[in-house]
Amino acid sequence: MKVHEYYVYILSNKSNDVLYVGVTSDLQSRINEHKLKIYKGFSAKYQCNKLIYYEEYQWIQDAIAKEKQLKAGSRQKKIDLVIANNPSCADLSADWYD
Repeated sequence: MKVHEYYVYILSNKSNDVLYVGVTSDLQSRINEHKLKIYKGFSAKYQCNKLIYYEEYQWIQDAIAKEKQLKAGSRQKKIDLVIANNPSCADLSADWYD
């Protein structure tokens, strides 16, 4: 049985006042795209390139459902989720680029 990996993630900007929620099958590559501003969308416009939260899923439909739940939820719920798992809002991808 093939193991699938899908991720729901939350990015923030340097000052942690903007949040972006996304889903991907390749977290490291997708975060790199955000950091390089490959796509000129919301995350590029608001400088969201700091990975502050992510969850892994085996099935894409589960990851998409979680992404929709997060996007539909309040900003405070997203903040509470991040703080519960990453209180300092450290960039979880920082060690990928050393």
